[in-house]
Amino acid sequence: MSDKRDERNEHAERNGTQATPAGPRPEPIRFFGTTWLNHDGNYPARRAAVSAGALAAVAVSCLVLRLAYEGLQLAAVGGFVSIMVVIMFATCSALAFGHTWGSLTKRPDPARHSSLRGLLTIGFLGSLTAYFLRSLREAPTESLHREEYESARKQYARRTEKRTGNPAKRHRT
Repeated sequence: MSDKRDERNEHAERNGTQATPAGPRPEPIRFFGTTWLNHDGNYPARRAAVSAGALAAVAVSCLVLRLAYEGLQLAAVGGFVSIMVVIMFATCSALAFGHTWGSLTKRPDPARHSSLRGLLTIGFLGSLTAYFLRSLREAPTESLHREEYESARKQYARRTEKRTGNPAKRHRT
């Protein structure tokens, strides 16, 4: 196994390319790839673009909700229905904001996430707002990925430092 790795490293040196580093690789993030690891490769520009895109999506979503509310007013459904729709969207958006904000910092429970899918769809404005606010601080889910990557690197270092050679060549006494 080590002979193959040495061959690849020699081949990479001859071709002027870098060899594949040993150990775990960082998981790519949507819109950022693996630039979140060292903040290279136009990372600040990507963060600015993601923030601007999320803010634009929030603005368009507000416009859509306003048009929907005006449609209710034109339909003359009454004050009670209009207030209930506003309360429903506000509540669902607040709950979706909290769920999205939490899922950007730790892995969400898949069963809970699937049960909240309808609420998250109705509260899309809250999800978009959470994504926008998180993108102002870092790439969304960056801290989650960084934590997982660092723990994987530590586990890899612990596993590899214990190896001291070929166990088949050990002398048994």
